[in-house]
Amino acid sequence: MPWPSLQHEPWLARNQNRRRALSEVDSSPSPRRDPTRAYAAFRRLALNRLDFLIHRSGRWDPKREEYKAFGLPSQLDFDREVKLFRTAIEKACDLASESHATGKLDNPLFWKLRFAFVQGELPGLTDEVNYAFQNFLMRSMFPKSIEATHRKIADFRFPHEWFPATRALQRTIHLHVGPTNSGKTYNALKALEDARSGIYAGPLRLLAHEVYSRFTAKGKKCALVTGEEQRIPEGEDLYFRSCTVEMTPLNHLVDVAVIDEIQMIGDAERGWAWTQAVLGVQAKEVHLCGEERAVELIQSLCRTTGDKLEVHRYQRLSPLQTMDESLKSNWKHLQKGDAVVSFSRVGIHALKKQIEKETGRRVAVVYGSLPPETRAQQAALFNDPNNDYDFLVASDAIGMGLNLEIKRVIFEQTTKRDISSFRQISTSEIKQIGGRAGRYRTASHAIKSGSSEASGSDAASSGTERQVGLVTALEDDDLAVIQEAFERNPEPLRTAGIQPPPSVIERFSSYFPPNTPFSYILSRLRDIAQVSLRFHMCHAKEMLTVADLIQPFPMSVYDRCVLLNAPVFLREPNGAQVLQAFARCISNMDGGNLVDVQEVNLELLDMDQKKYPRGQADYLRQLETLHKSITLYLWLTYRYSGVFTSQNLAFHVKGLVESKIDEFLDALDMTGESRKAIAARNRKAAKAAKLKKEKFLGEQDSKDVPGHEGVGDWNEEGHEEPLFEDPKELEQATRLEPKSQRGDPSPRGRANP
Repeated sequence: MPWPSLQHEPWLARNQNRRRALSEVDSSPSPRRDPTRAYAAFRRLALNRLDFLIHRSGRWDPKREEYKAFGLPSQLDFDREVKLFRTAIEKACDLASESHATGKLDNPLFWKLRFAFVQGELPGLTDEVNYAFQNFLMRSMFPKSIEATHRKIADFRFPHEWFPATRALQRTIHLHVGPTNSGKTYNALKALEDARSGIYAGPLRLLAHEVYSRFTAKGKKCALVTGEEQRIPEGEDLYFRSCTVEMTPLNHLVDVAVIDEIQMIGDAERGWAWTQAVLGVQAKEVHLCGEERAVELIQSLCRTTGDKLEVHRYQRLSPLQTMDESLKSNWKHLQKGDAVVSFSRVGIHALKKQIEKETGRRVAVVYGSLPPETRAQQAALFNDPNNDYDFLVASDAIGMGLNLEIKRVIFEQTTKRDISSFRQISTSEIKQIGGRAGRYRTASHAIKSGSSEASGSDAASSGTERQVGLVTALEDDDLAVIQEAFERNPEPLRTAGIQPPPSVIERFSSYFPPNTPFSYILSRLRDIAQVSLRFHMCHAKEMLTVADLIQPFPMSVYDRCVLLNAPVFLREPNGAQVLQAFARCISNMDGGNLVDVQEVNLELLDMDQKKYPRGQADYLRQLETLHKSITLYLWLTYRYSGVFTSQNLAFHVKGLVESKIDEFLDALDMTGESRKAIAARNRKAAKAAKLKKEKFLGEQDSKDVPGHEGVGDWNEEGHEEPLFEDPKELEQATRLEPKSQRGDPSPRGRANP
């Protein structure tokens, strides 16, 4: 790779570069008023990224073998190609400025650079400039016959043909669509329960665990299969499988398969997993559950595959409405049965402490990262009307089907973090989360009956009075967003996500010189991919950075593809080093004993939290990094059991770390003013990101760009909530130590507000 990724630039320098580069862009007028000046600003930004990469690359000598793979045998050749590429960027930006040619066909280089910037800010633009230069160097290395072969390999217009065994089946697809609390998942799971064999595939590990628990409670043999945990019934040949959708088994013939939250098929990042499951699962009946906006896309896919499609539409079982007023940031306005939604674990625990302090009443917490037993206990405490747990603080995981007796949903804020910035949560997300208000039955009732949602007949027979579900916000600024979301319907899904299969990547890579960076091969494959109008290529996310990090270690293309899909955590301290340590083990096919991997900071377990030298916030971040290291290790034990041999020890360590994190989170505190300031800052960041998108991509173009199609925009394996949304959130929550841990009233060890 000619240049290292921007993600490895020191934090301070990275932010200084980001502020300096973005200041040029933000100071330019809107393209609606003066597009010429806006494109000129972007020209400077793109050239700034090129200069940055050249500055970081150093001399030609240290990387001569990699440069030779791109046809650069000397420093002189390298300098000449850089000048030519700079000219290419200038001409592309000039074409946009002078002729307003900004499309993918009439100005491809400009379009790709601009699109990368909108989607990934400066890191995304930097990676795209890197790839564009590599592609520029390769422009004359392959004859036309080889280029034609490349494009044939990259023909992804017919992904249904990737599953010939499934195409030989006569499947019936049942599409259950409707709003939350309408009974659609209940009916799908009932069909699964009545079958002899089957699969449940859901978006979250906690939902897979719920179905697993319900089936085993009813005496049905069931396996739990997620990336980091597999529980297989011993001595059984025939059993149900409950899994996260990425782990859907495609080589087992079953009677019924249930694929939950089907609207996620259109997600910009995870959509490929739903497409793979829908096109590839070998089931006589396939039940898809989700939103109405998925109907047209599923109908189109079924016409292609030849599967019979039956659409079942449901109506909500209880009324739902938004309120005219927010809580005005006053927790004393809470009522029994209220659920406050926050998007991080730090936020959830800090809110719990604050609400209990200000109201004198008990608060239950529910989120995906909790151990299943603890989560069920907390849900039961909240659902029981005869105890003093009046309120619930939960993550947006409740929007994916957790059964809770919620009367009113209150959004703490309506912005959340994605890969590059903050964003306004979508209409679909708001409706999914808010729709959990006014539920009929408790989780305990659902578990006993083995259902996920109440059915209309159950509600009618029980004589349950229909309760109006209410939705509001903590602050007025967010209430307007919620009210607007409930007044409109989300756009229908246009495309389903796909990603290249490992076999295609292996074949494609065989045409490149041995030292060609794997990240370039991946980028090139995506760049020339042919995709039909009903599909989109899912974002590579951190795959290119992972490819660069593991580049030095000799291994097969298959092994590299495995690591591309691993639950990495590159934005955390030591995350890149841990990944490289595991890659070294795979390359050597040895050395994977957990205690021998020095990059995994097991010594942290022996450290005293109170004496940690870098403060409480950093201690918690290091605990989280250790937890993610163990999660990644466990993920690898199921794929390289002969290399990573300490699975039992890893599960034990994981439990110890989770206990320490839970203990730490329980002690967090945050003032109301701090929380309010953080929410205001996040709203400002989301607004700025939206304006930037309109400015550089255009409103019309942005409608055709795949986005977030469901709650749970999380990058951990099992898709749990992030530890924190904003570093300031962590600093504020750990600024004041609990009284039991304070030795004196001095501000020693506190982070700056």
